[in-house]
Amino acid sequence: LSPGTPGVGKTTLGKELASRAGLSYVNVGELAKEGQLYEGFDHEYECPILDEDRVVDELEARMSQGGVIVDYHGCDFFPERWFHIVFVLRTDNSCLYDRLQSRGYTGKKLQDNIQCEIFQTLYEEAVLSYKKEIVHQLPSNTPEDLERNLDQIVQWIEQWMKDNN
Repeated sequence: LSPGTPGVGKTTLGKELASRAGLSYVNVGELAKEGQLYEGFDHEYECPILDEDRVVDELEARMSQGGVIVDYHGCDFFPERWFHIVFVLRTDNSCLYDRLQSRGYTGKKLQDNIQCEIFQTLYEEAVLSYKKEIVHQLPSNTPEDLERNLDQIVQWIEQWMKDNN
């Protein structure tokens, strides 16, 4: 599972990791869009509101087979049994600000996402939702960070496979 503030590099990491490790990859935002798994629209943030129960129902069979990387900014509604490890990506605010601005984030949406990162909101959510020992923070500022993270996670996957097969 790879939660984190929008713009920290979850999708880049998730897709590349799936490719290198031979796992499947699910971007929950795209899944929700394709299946219209929404329960309304948030006019303040100008985005649809995810129907979390329908997302869980949609993913249940796939997750029970294992070998899935899940990419979404939040994680508190996923069943704990789905994940063996959770990586929360973290990005410096100046870098994140530029990334979000380039995506067209402005005003309250931009400020709230920066604050979310400052206050480690999604890391705290992950620690409260899963066993603390399976939640890890990874820096995600540079291409070098990306490579280091990929190497570290691939090593972890290989070790987990040895230990559990």
